[in-house]
Amino acid sequence: MTARKRGAELGQATFAKLERLPFPSVAAINGFAFGGGLEFALACTFRLATRNAKLGLPEIKLGLIPGYGGTQRLPRIVGEARALEMIMLGRTVAAEEAERIGLVHRLVDDSAVDGAVSFVKEFSAYSLLALGLAREAVTRALDVPIHEGLKIETDLSTLAFSTADAEEGMAAFTEKRKAMFKDE
Repeated sequence: MTARKRGAELGQATFAKLERLPFPSVAAINGFAFGGGLEFALACTFRLATRNAKLGLPEIKLGLIPGYGGTQRLPRIVGEARALEMIMLGRTVAAEEAERIGLVHRLVDDSAVDGAVSFVKEFSAYSLLALGLAREAVTRALDVPIHEGLKIETDLSTLAFSTADAEEGMAAFTEKRKAMFKDE
């Protein structure tokens, strides 16, 4: 096996671990996210960008293609047509377009880190277990027909209902108070 192949496999394996974290991850993009930087961001659950951000996979301009998952994750996020254009033309997109096509979830006006912290506060009080199950249901649904996806959703929803977090969440709702999950 060549060193280049081992490098691609290591990059893919590293980003796959990020993608499979049992809790949400956030990429805060400020400035340029090209090549491996964008591939890293694509493996995150959420991508935020400042208005000056530029994103792209320019490898084709070097006679290469993305090797850390960009050819697989980008089309799942923005669709085949946009992904082919970005990858095969080495096209860079500005932050506003990236948001419009779903490549980034939100633009932040302040620093990328401050924006990411504010964004995370929106879901940080939720059950980490439920967040992980929701992400798993959505991610797995992309790989199967809808009838199989619905079975996955049923199984994961049933699992969520059997947890102490669900018990606490339902009690908090009934008692009209904020839920206090153990993993907070």
